[in-house]
Amino acid sequence: MAASWCIIISQLVSKGVSLAAAKEQGQLVFLEGLKSSLELLSAEDTAAEKSHPLQFLSFPSADMKSLYDYVQSSLLQVVGSEWKEPVLIIDDLSILLSLGLSTGHILDFIHYCRASICLRLKGDMVALVHSDDQQDEENELLVKWLHHQSSLIIQAEGLSTGYCKDIHGQVKITWREPPQTAFGSDVTELYQYKLLDKNVSFFARGTSAAVL
Repeated sequence: MAASWCIIISQLVSKGVSLAAAKEQGQLVFLEGLKSSLELLSAEDTAAEKSHPLQFLSFPSADMKSLYDYVQSSLLQVVGSEWKEPVLIIDDLSILLSLGLSTGHILDFIHYCRASICLRLKGDMVALVHSDDQQDEENELLVKWLHHQSSLIIQAEGLSTGYCKDIHGQVKITWREPPQTAFGSDVTELYQYKLLDKNVSFFARGTSAAVL
């Protein structure tokens, strides 16, 4: 299980916001998947286990309603408050497949979250999913479904030419059916990037310092 697996519900819209302060002010709800999973698996109280947001990890045939209920209860902090347009960030969905959840249960969870956050509260959802192994049919189905439902797709991958110390990979950004274009058309932009110590540098193809 990746240590980065988490659920984030936030009303943050600006850069440079202190996450600790935002959490205290009710602008940020954070569920750390790894820590919560360990707590669940070591729990001795059956009642507490069944009410846990991740209780489906203990019951292979269970759906993700407990996690959806957790998201819904967190959204109650938004409704009627000054904070609008919440953002739900899931990092990452591929891990749920590796934990034994079915693609159908994951897609149901995403569908109901979209209905609550995107349609009812006019917010946004951001989800990470890996598509490295195209032989994994369940994961490929999840990737294709998300691609179809998303308005913005960001794909990060390594260079097809192999390792380069000045260019670490490329990012393809696709806007699906943006308002300013004809219906049914997509707009795609391609950038290359270099990982820095505490940042990432993006640049158009062919404009890296290594080739200029």
